[in-house]
Amino acid sequence: MATPKVAVVGAGLVGLSTALCIMETCPSCSVTILSDQFSPNTTSDVAAGMLIPHTYPDSPINVQKQWFKDTFTYLFAISNSAEASEAGIQLVSGWQIFKNTPKEELPFWSDVVLGFRPMSEAELQKFPQHRFGQAFTTLKCDCPPYLLWLEKRLKATGVQMYTRKVLDLWELHSEYNIVVNCAGIGAHQLVGDEKLFPVRGQVLKVNAPWVKHFIRDGDGLTYIYPGINRVTLGGTREKERWSLDPDPSTTKDIFDRCCLLEPSLQGAQDIKVKVGLRPSRESVRLQREILSQGGVKLPVVHNYGHGAGGFAMHRGTAKEAARLVRECIAALQDSSSRAKL
Repeated sequence: MATPKVAVVGAGLVGLSTALCIMETCPSCSVTILSDQFSPNTTSDVAAGMLIPHTYPDSPINVQKQWFKDTFTYLFAISNSAEASEAGIQLVSGWQIFKNTPKEELPFWSDVVLGFRPMSEAELQKFPQHRFGQAFTTLKCDCPPYLLWLEKRLKATGVQMYTRKVLDLWELHSEYNIVVNCAGIGAHQLVGDEKLFPVRGQVLKVNAPWVKHFIRDGDGLTYIYPGINRVTLGGTREKERWSLDPDPSTTKDIFDRCCLLEPSLQGAQDIKVKVGLRPSRESVRLQREILSQGGVKLPVVHNYGHGAGGFAMHRGTAKEAARLVRECIAALQDSSSRAKL
C-alpha cells in the first residue's frame, strides 16, 4: 500500500491535536486538515482553557482520568519549556469554592493537578458566602496562541491545511484512505448526530493584570481565570441555544457575579465579550466506523463532543484517536497485501 492519506475534518483544538498525534504515531502517513474555519474563528478560540475537568456521565471515570492525565502531562512539559509563552501555557494557582460541602470527597482528578488540598479557614475568609473550598495549582492555556503554536508544529511536520467546508464525509473517499471527524458542533449536521447539542457559553476577556489566582464557584458557572495576557470572566451554560450574538444583560450579570468574588475587578479595563457553542454529549464520541457504498469502504475515526471539557481532555482523546487511525492503517495494509496474494 502506498503512503496512507488521512483527512482530519475540523481545525479547532481537537482537530489540530488529533492531527499532531497522528503524525507522531504514524509518521509515514500523509495528513491533511480540512475546515471551513481556522483560528481565530473557531469555538476553541473562545474557550477559557483551564485544566479543570468536566465530567461526562456516560464515560467511565478511569478513562476520563487517563485523558486528563495525558493532557496535563503534555501541557505541563510545555509550561516547563522555552516555548511556554509562545504556546500560551502557564501554571496558575487558586481556589474552587462551594456554598455547601460537596457530596464527593475528592474529584477524580485531584491527584493529577498539583498540591490539591482543602482550603484553610483563613483562605475562606476571602469568600464569606462560601463554607468550603479546595486549593490547587493547575494549567491555564491562552487559546489563540496555543492553536497557532499547534498549527506551526503541524506545518513543520508537513501537514497540509485547506479551507474547505465538508458537507458529507463520503465526499472524501476518492481522495483519502481514512477520514477523522473532529467537526465539533458541526458533527450535528455532518454526521446527523442527534446526541450532540450546543451549550452556549458567553465569557468576558478583561485587562486586570493584578488578578493572579483563579477562582471558580463549585457549580462551574462563575469563574475568574487569569491568563498570560487577559483574565477570562464567566460564564453561562445555555443548553440547546445556538445564538452567537452577545447578550448585554448576560455581560452585566457575569461581571457582577465575578466582582462579588473578586471586588478588585471593578477596575478591569478593555472588556471584550466572546460567545462560543460547546459541542456537548453525554460522552465524547471516540470510535472507529466503516462507511460503505457500492462495495467501496471508507474507514472513519470520530473524535468530538467534548463540551466544556475540551481543553482538559484534548490531548488524551487525540492520542486515543491516533491509536484508532493506526489500527485503520494496519487493517488497510493487511487487506492490500492479501489482495496481492
